[in-house]
Amino acid sequence: MILITGANGQLGTEIRHLLDERKIEYVGTDVAEMDITSIESVEKKFEEVTPEIVFHVAAYTAVDKAEDEGKELDYQINVVGTQNIAKTAEKYGAKLIYISTDYVFDGTKIGEEYFPEDTCNPQSEYGRTKRLGEEAVLAFSSKSYIVRTSWVFGNFGHNFVFTMQKLAETHPVLTVVNDQTGRPTWTRTLAEFLVHLIENEEKAPFGIYHLSNDNIATWYDFAKEILKDKEVEVKPVTSAEFPQKAKRPEYSVMSLAKAKATGFVIPTWQEALEKMLEQGKK
Repeated sequence: MILITGANGQLGTEIRHLLDERKIEYVGTDVAEMDITSIESVEKKFEEVTPEIVFHVAAYTAVDKAEDEGKELDYQINVVGTQNIAKTAEKYGAKLIYISTDYVFDGTKIGEEYFPEDTCNPQSEYGRTKRLGEEAVLAFSSKSYIVRTSWVFGNFGHNFVFTMQKLAETHPVLTVVNDQTGRPTWTRTLAEFLVHLIENEEKAPFGIYHLSNDNIATWYDFAKEILKDKEVEVKPVTSAEFPQKAKRPEYSVMSLAKAKATGFVIPTWQEALEKMLEQGKK
């Protein structure tokens, strides 16, 4: 049995749809069914489900709020919650798949890809707690995958694609930052990779993987592609013109070589975006 935390979120919903399509049994939980910050709540749910595999997708992702008003909640969910899940998964002998982020890097490796073994140096509270979550998984779970991803978009929940489309309805000109570079990730591609890992263990040993769609982009490039068929002008600007509380990595292109070596085929972000928009019309 598969147990999913954060099952109602953007990625959790995508995973549920994929597992439903493939007729794979799972139990989806969100905070109402299991409070990951409470070890008692986690152990009770594990006792009930006895999972063999855990997709730990639940996370605090309000990146700017994590710098001040959400700092404690960010720590409780991303660190304490992940420790609780990792310890309990180990107790039940379950494989653990933990979703992490490009924010664990400082973004200074300009023009070069980040590899899974590269030194982490988070520059935000969110990045710091996600790295601490990684460390908890490595410390407490002997059968685990850590999958770092970036710039997530999809048909479920709020994300950059929908934000741009909505703004384009009322603004003839949009300004988007052009000095942050990374790889967009379709939730469907990510969900398929997570299932691929657990189904291909001989080709995919436990450890840290990077998964996004192929090709690189700035947010401006991404916005231009999203709105290419709309009557709207997209203008590039610098991050300095959009000050935010949390520091974003300037360059967080993560290497996909290890993921590809497992036999997983990764579409480009442009292909993924096109498929996602097609699905949204159905």
